[in-house]
Amino acid sequence: MNAIAKFILLAIPYFLMVLGIGIYNRVNPKLGGWPFFYWYQLVWIFVAAILTSAVYLVERREKASKKGDAQ
Repeated sequence: MNAIAKFILLAIPYFLMVLGIGIYNRVNPKLGGWPFFYWYQLVWIFVAAILTSAVYLVERREKASKKGDAQ
């Protein structure tokens, strides 16, 4: 995976949580009585953790394969 793809995966949550105010600046639809703003932010916390973990695992695998090739 190239560096640009990794950057995009890490930047998606930032742009949609911080710069996407127009997306989540509303009350409806509610989920379990929670306004949209709260559950939208909560979902992105988990999505960001998953994307960050995926990039980390790819990086670790790439470093391990480079280390194995050097030996």
